[in-house]
Amino acid sequence: MSKSAMVRARIEPDLKQHAEEVFQNLGISVTQAITIFYKQVELRNGLPFNVTIPNEKTLRTFEATDSGNDLVVCDNADDMFKSLGI
Repeated sequence: MSKSAMVRARIEPDLKQHAEEVFQNLGISVTQAITIFYKQVELRNGLPFNVTIPNEKTLRTFEATDSGNDLVVCDNADDMFKSLGI
């Protein structure tokens, strides 16, 4: 199939730059990334990820961790599992 359709969008420059760095690390182009996204939308007949609005508890947790509160820092995976009691 010929690739002749064009997609144009305006996005924040910082978001574009960061996403393109991720694509580069993955070894794919922006075109390939967009094609993968569109193909997943087609296959799932919807977005390929959940889109939700965080509830109050989640928002409070985000605020706390963003300000450095209520964090548990572990040295490694074993330390994390020990802290979790696993």
